[in-house]
Formats: sequence, structure tokens, C-alpha cells
Amino acid sequence: MHKKLSENSIIKRSPIVCVMGHIDHGKSALLDYIRKTNIVDTEAGGITQRISAYEVIHKIPDTNKDEKITFLDTPGHEAFGAMRTCGTTIADIAILVVSAEEGVKKQTLEALKCITESKIPFIVAISKIDKPSANVEKVKNNLVENGIYIEGYGGSIPFVPISSKSGAGIPELLDMILLVAEMEELKGDSKKLAEGLVIEANLDKQKGITAVLVIKNGHIENGMYVVAGDRIASTRMMESFLGKKIDEAIFSSPIRIIGFDKLPKVGGPFMTFKTKKEAEQYISDEKEKEKKIPIKNYNNDASADDADLSYIRIMIKTEAAGSINAVEHEINKIVSDKVKIKIIGAGIGNISENDVKLASGRNPAIILGFDVGMDGSAKELAERYKVEIKTFDIIYKIAEWLNEEVTKRTPKVMVEEVTAEAKVLKVFSSMKDKHIIGGRVEKGTVFVGEEVKIMRKDTEIGRGKIRELQQQKQKTGEVREGVEFGCQFQSEITPAPGDKLQIFKLIEK
Repeated sequence: MHKKLSENSIIKRSPIVCVMGHIDHGKSALLDYIRKTNIVDTEAGGITQRISAYEVIHKIPDTNKDEKITFLDTPGHEAFGAMRTCGTTIADIAILVVSAEEGVKKQTLEALKCITESKIPFIVAISKIDKPSANVEKVKNNLVENGIYIEGYGGSIPFVPISSKSGAGIPELLDMILLVAEMEELKGDSKKLAEGLVIEANLDKQKGITAVLVIKNGHIENGMYVVAGDRIASTRMMESFLGKKIDEAIFSSPIRIIGFDKLPKVGGPFMTFKTKKEAEQYISDEKEKEKKIPIKNYNNDASADDADLSYIRIMIKTEAAGSINAVEHEINKIVSDKVKIKIIGAGIGNISENDVKLASGRNPAIILGFDVGMDGSAKELAERYKVEIKTFDIIYKIAEWLNEEVTKRTPKVMVEEVTAEAKVLKVFSSMKDKHIIGGRVEKGTVFVGEEVKIMRKDTEIGRGKIRELQQQKQKTGEVREGVEFGCQFQSEITPAPGDKLQIFKLIEK
């Protein structure tokens, strides 16, 4: 179907770049500045909608030569990670944005982990250098402390200080991207039929189902057919990222295809075919292959060591066998010492009555569907058997939902929390379980009605309750730190001068 690689068709291609990092460190501001200042087109200034992928033009210093760079504007490292789990990495180079005010944060390290696992080179952009509290040198040291060894600080990772407000450092950042791309020797086959990833998909009321694709390799022309999963579209209505009608495109280009028969999966791969017959045959062949792929066998016996854990049982249903691993990847992100997730089975295709029956029981499983539908009879049966069914079309939303579910199902425990402490100075009288004492609050505030632990030399000897408080022989509802008080104290144990009274509350955690 696809032509074999031939040496004379292998040519240099422009880099595909993703920008990642902490949500407030200036990713969007950087992309906006680059988009507004480097898209060379008369209509570029009129683009107001956020586009998920676009090309910019940058002149190489001293040569005056124009070079293209494709930028991905994805929701974040979770989306990027989801694309990677689908079997390919669309980006060639990553930019890790770190604020010159705040340095490395948790999300910075999460983005770094995703970049590292993708095995692509990256550049650190130290942003917001125009801010009064910016401290570039401090951030450089902070990067090294977190294992990001930049140039000049024991490593080889390039870095560029930038301001997306003034534009300072951004030309140098684009220079660095092209330098890294040159070192990576990015190549593409101009004769191969295009393949790459679906970056965005939506239903347009006027145009129908559209998708933004980024070509990783090969070329595409008007009259060809694109296949993404089991979705198909002709290239008769093909646009550039600027929304202009085009007849052809080549690797690294973002394009919009209009007219898919069904909504393609974002993050999924696409392939191109010369004829509709070839495209349909490919879909048919892939479905036959899916039927022959054995589904994983899950051993779900709970060990004796897990006797104190709560379990969430999960059944996975996906549109393709390859997606099962992606869903498992999301499930494995959930870590809890109180709740364990058990995958009891996985299958391909719509959620059926049989799936509901397998999921039912004393502890019904949750059926997690990814890119699948549900039989009407399955829905009715699920309601009868009290089986929960959740379906998703965005892979990383699964982990978000499961985290909430784990929180809801985590067993709550009552914990004693000490809120105040007082010292017994004198015991005036004791009669059965009622004692009149004098004391001084050493920490916090003591209130009438509170529960108390009697501590003697750091050992608890009994418990009681404060029935009445007096301050300067006047009844009061509370006594603050450093103040002496009189107290009617109820306890089976008689306190002694020098004992500590620890006031506590039961808190649910």
C-alpha cells in the first residue's frame, strides 16, 4: 500500500515542537507571542481562535534564510502523555517552561517525566524575566537541584531566558529549536503517503466532522483518503492551519480535514491511501486482526496482605485492543494505601449485557468504556444489577475520574486531635467522679464541654470532661492561653497537681 523508502525522496523536514510546564508559568503567553509575531501571512492577524497546531517562519541569523517550525498547542502534559501511549510521539522537541519567579514546581516535574519517557530532546525556557521578582540565577540552581542539568551547570540541556511580554529571548529560543532540530537530523520521505497523529476533532454545524492532523512523515494530496482508527475521510476538503483551502501538504504540516464519517480519536494515528477501496480494505483488515488478538488474563485473587483494603473492581471495554494498554496506563496512575483497583477483565467492542452480568455481584465492578457505545439492553440491566458504567472519549479523563472515585471510597477513620493543653495547679475537692481543680492554660483555648485526657509524665492515666469553667470566680465558656482558671471536672480518675490536661477532638480523616 505504502511506497518503499527511496534515498532521493528522503529530505530534511521542519521540527514539531510542544510547549510544556506548570500551568501558570507562561506556556500560553509564549505560544501567543510566537503565533502573533512569526506567522507570515496577510490574514494571520485575523486569527482569533486558538488553534491546536500551527507553523511559524523564523529567519536564521546571518543567513537570512526562512525556516519553518510547527508548534503544538495541546492542553498539557496529560494530553501529550496520552498521545504518547497511543504508540507514537508526535513532537520532535519539547520546550519546558519554568518561571523565573517561582522555579521548578510539581507540574514542571510531571511534564519533565513525560518528556523524558518520550525520549525527545528539550530546551528549558526560563520565562517571566521581565517581572520585578524574577531571579534567573536562583532558578538555574533550582533546576540543577531537581536533576535538570542545564548547560554551564554540569549538563548539556540548553536553556534560554525569555519574556513573552517584551519578546526578549524569543528569537534566541527559536534559533535554539532550529539548532537542536539540525543536530537531530530530522528527515522525511516526500514520496511516502502521509501518516501522523490526530491533534483535534470536533463537529462543526456547517461543515460536519473536522479533524486537525499533524503529518509526521510523507505527503498528502487532494483526492486521497485518510483513515484514523475506523474513521475515514476524503481529502477533497483540506485546509491549512490558517483555514485556507489547499491541494497538498507534506511532513510536519498541520492540516484540517473536513468530512470524516465519524469523530476520530484525538491522539490516535492516521494513515493515508490513494483510493477509497484501499482505505476501506485497511479498516476491514485491522478489524480482523483485532478479533485474533487475545485479551489479557487478569489474576484477581486478593492476597491475605490486602485484607484491610477496599477494592474498586474495573472492567475495561475499548474500541481496539491497542487502547486497552492506554486505559491500563491511566488506571495505574492511581495510588492509594486504603483503596486498591482491580482490573477483572477487558474486551473490545460496545458494552453488552454479558459485560454487565460479569461485572455484577456482591461488589459490582465499574465498567470503563473508552471510545465505545452501549447496547440499550445493557443499560437497563446495569440499572437492575446496580452496575456503574462510565464511558470516555478522552484518555486522560479516566485517571481524573478514578481519583475522585478513590477519594469517595476511601474508608474514613476518626483521629484524636489535641486542640489545647492545661496544667493542674491545685485540686480543691474530689467527690466520686466530680473534681474541683485550679489550673493554667498553656496552649490553645479551653472550652466548656470538651473531652480531656489526663497525662502524668507523658502517660495517659484517664479521661474526663470539662463541666464548668471559672475565670476570676466568674463563670465563663472559654479560657485562653496563659490564663489561670477554676474548673469542675468529671472523671473516674482524680487528677493531681502537675498533671497535664490535654483537650482533644475527634476528627474524621
